Amino acid sequence: MASLSRHSNGHKTIQFTLQGKRETVRLGKCNVKQAEKARTHIEFLVAAVITQHPIDSETAKWVSALESGLAEKLARVGLIPNRLEQSEPVEDGKPRTLKAFLGHYIGTRTDVKDRTLSFFNRARASLLAFFPDDKPLDEITAGDAREWRLWLFRCGSYKGKPLAQNTVNDRCKKAKQFFNAAIEYELLGKNPFAKLPGSVRSNRAKFHFVTLEETVRLLDTAPDMEWRLLLALCRYGGLRSPSETMILRWQNIDWQRSRMIVFSPKTERHEGRECRTVPIFPELRPFLEEAWESAEPGAEYLLEELRTHANLGTRLVKIIQRAGLKRWPRVFHNLRASRQTELENTFPTHVVCDWLGNNESTAREHYLRVTEDHFHAATGGALQNSLQQPAALSGNQSQVEPVPNGDAPVLLERANKCDSLQLNQYTRQESNL
Repeated sequence: MASLSRHSNGHKTIQFTLQGKRETVRLGKCNVKQAEKARTHIEFLVAAVITQHPIDSETAKWVSALESGLAEKLARVGLIPNRLEQSEPVEDGKPRTLKAFLGHYIGTRTDVKDRTLSFFNRARASLLAFFPDDKPLDEITAGDAREWRLWLFRCGSYKGKPLAQNTVNDRCKKAKQFFNAAIEYELLGKNPFAKLPGSVRSNRAKFHFVTLEETVRLLDTAPDMEWRLLLALCRYGGLRSPSETMILRWQNIDWQRSRMIVFSPKTERHEGRECRTVPIFPELRPFLEEAWESAEPGAEYLLEELRTHANLGTRLVKIIQRAGLKRWPRVFHNLRASRQTELENTFPTHVVCDWLGNNESTAREHYLRVTEDHFHAATGGALQNSLQQPAALSGNQSQVEPVPNGDAPVLLERANKCDSLQLNQYTRQESNL
């Protein structure tokens, strides 16, 4: 009834069918004995849901002892009740303690996606690990909030390890959101977390511009046609992966006008941003045509096989290594960010952001990179050539041929002709960045 899958990285996955739908519960890294025990209890839970009978005492004891992460996964697929929906006792019809209010608030947020809910639960766990469960909301001070933030840096993870600054800032942002809601419920007069930093800043150490040469080597090393298309969609199309690439349908490809409609789960909650129109760039089109010619009759999705695969990031890391390249951080995001940097060299910022589905402030903070070609252009070494090649050829790959000393007058004449062009180009690039 439930099957156990073991992965090379030590992670275990359990799959089962419930109400005609194939469900997956990822256990993370655990030993075989723990995974088999979980599989047995999950089988009992599935049977209980199907037959509408109560679960046995051993399974009930196992469920009650589950850590919050796995309990949340089981609740999400309908095997157990959501713990957060079982609100703590309240006074005068309103939750007054920290634990009671957090359980009530998060339990009512049925409008958010699972990923957002998991971030809520992590922030909730951090708050309850520092403050007593019965801590009254109105007794938490700004000084308490500051001490909590410092504690997160020291030992804020569930394993007692320090957290990175962006993670701490995100937890603070969620705490501010919780206590702003408490003010709306008229439980508080002010937010003790209001002055804590909550902005998630870009980490320049994780920036990597994926050059044209690296892209070609990746595509040559890709194991099959779908992987080539996936890499091309990210690097040449600027799509998010897996959220956008895995739901791209053939009916959304407009071959005649060289455009495609891309639906975005990340931005669909914002009015008018459920989807966007993206050009089928010349670099991307051959990969789409190859996939179309190989597609089975009646195929709905562009990446039919990869949709059923997990851990795409791990598999991409292996492709990068087989290509003889040094692994870069955030493997999928940097493919997309590299494309935005390229396109910014040719098109206005608002156009590029519309194609990639982000805004200008986000692009400046998390996407745009300074490449080697920018330095070459700034010193007059590569500007003429970079303007003559398509956007995909810009980046770290300089195409400038060396000029012999005897040709210096010719070089000077060329430089004089493009003085005005250089000035206009630099002015526009500086305003975009």
